[in-house]
Order: sequence, then C-alpha cells, then structure tokens
Amino acid sequence: MAAMTTAANPANDESHVAAEIARQPEAWRAAIDGLPAHGEALPPGGARVAVIGCGTSLHISRSYAALREAAGHGETDAFAASEYRYGRRYDRIVALTRSGTTTEVLEVLGRLGDAADTTVITVGSDVAAADQARHVIALPMAAERSVVQTVFPTTALALLRASLGEDLGAAIDAAPDAVNGELPLDPDVQQITFVGLGWAAGIADEAALKCREAAGFWTESYPAMEYRHGPISVSGAGTAVWLFGREPAGFGSDVTATGAAFHRSDDDPMVDLIRAQRTALALARREGRDPDHPPALTFSVVLDASAQ
Repeated sequence: MAAMTTAANPANDESHVAAEIARQPEAWRAAIDGLPAHGEALPPGGARVAVIGCGTSLHISRSYAALREAAGHGETDAFAASEYRYGRRYDRIVALTRSGTTTEVLEVLGRLGDAADTTVITVGSDVAAADQARHVIALPMAAERSVVQTVFPTTALALLRASLGEDLGAAIDAAPDAVNGELPLDPDVQQITFVGLGWAAGIADEAALKCREAAGFWTESYPAMEYRHGPISVSGAGTAVWLFGREPAGFGSDVTATGAAFHRSDDDPMVDLIRAQRTALALARREGRDPDHPPALTFSVVLDASAQ
C-alpha cells in the first residue's frame, strides 16, 4: 500500500487543527515543566479516583485510569460524565473538559457539590467548571481554536502520565517525526479499525473519533484482543487495521490474512496518535471537508434543560 501524502504535513495546511497538531510536542513539554505547581490538585497515591469526561475527554480519562491503576497508584474508574455513578464513593473526582462548559460535566460537579474533593483539568481558570471544583489545573498552552480536539487531550494526558512518574522525554523527542513524517496508509483507504491493549485502547478510541469528526470517515475501535471476536469480519482489501502499542501474538498475521493493511509503530501510542490525527486531517481534505468546523459539531456541547 502506498503511504498517504494528501495534507500529510501540517506545515502545508492552513487549518487551525493542523497548527494544533504540530505544536503538541512543545505543549507536552510545557505542561510537564509545570507539574510541580499542581501537587495538591492531582490525586494522591492510594486514593480511590473517578475520572470523567465527554467525547475526546472520556477517551483520555480511560487511558489515564488504566495507567494509574496499573502503576499501583490506586483504584481508578473512568466514566462518561452522563453515566457517572453517584452511589459510589471516591476520594477524588477528576473532570477533563477543554471548554469548561460541557453540560454533563457541570451537572456532575454541581450535584457533588462541596462535599466532594474535585479537580478540573481545562485550558483556563476562568471557566464555569473551574468555579465548581475544589482544584483547577489550567493548561493554557493547550488552548485550541478548532472544534476537533488534538493538542488539549494529549497535553492533559502527558501531564497526568508525568504525575504517575513516567518519563516522557523519549516520546517528546520522537513526536516531531510523527508531526512531519510520511503517513502510513494508502490515501484511498476506505475503512480503518483502530485497536490497542490496556491504556492504548483509549488512544484507539480517540484516533477513531478524530477520523469520524474531521472527515466523516468510517472507523471502528476496540480493545485489541476483541478484534478477533467479530470486528475482523469487516477487514479486507481497501481497509486497514491500526494497532497502538504492544502487539498480541499472531495479531498482525491475522490482519494481513484478511487482505487489510496493518500498521503498528514502536513509538509511544500517544506519539502514534499524532499520525492518526494527521490521517484524519488528510481524509478530511480528501473528502472536501473543513476539519475545523465539522457538520453538526460545536466547540462545546451545552444543552438546554429539556435535552438533559
């Protein structure tokens, strides 16, 4: 399969999302440099934590929850804000919201009130969600103009991973190649299934969402081991399977036996997500869509009372 070259380099694209994709490495570094200022706002070791978000923020919440618990820092659940389980008791609730105005997140924070120990991660301290939380982590270096989120979610995840003791130096060093290098898939690909193990399953979900949002493109996403339990049936000539992170035994062979293209990188899944974001941008250009203003999407989902 020939590699995708359409709109492959963000430097050749004038959209806001292209510029935001390109500045992720510097935003990650800036957020990590500011980590010492957020000590009390971050969940302490051993705390039982719930992480909430909507859309992209939900996928990042799931990745962080999996990483935190796997690293032994404490039981960590992730929920769509609209599905928060109020009957459970947590030591800390962390809410991810780029805009700070998402209705479902505000609903959770409002219902929990002052009795809960809450942290909001957003782009600024002057948003509605910040007024309802006990702690606020503002990431102004990750502010975005495009409806489609790229730099905010990965910057929030970089900060959260660093807070768990991870050294992201190698990932940051590898990221510029993901920003500028050739993309791995045929420009005429008709369908992509994104998969990942553990925390990378959340990255797979986010990659699929980017292609759906920016390009209206047919994607699916699953935990990698679930691929053989049905989703493999959509794979074939003209389609692709994109694996983030570690490869299960025999996985690539099973994919290629269907006739589908298979992509996997040795890079950190968060770095490879940059390539998926750029693929979404390239697909949007292929389809003649404005990636900054996808149909039916808004910068923040703010519902009136009748829709809640």
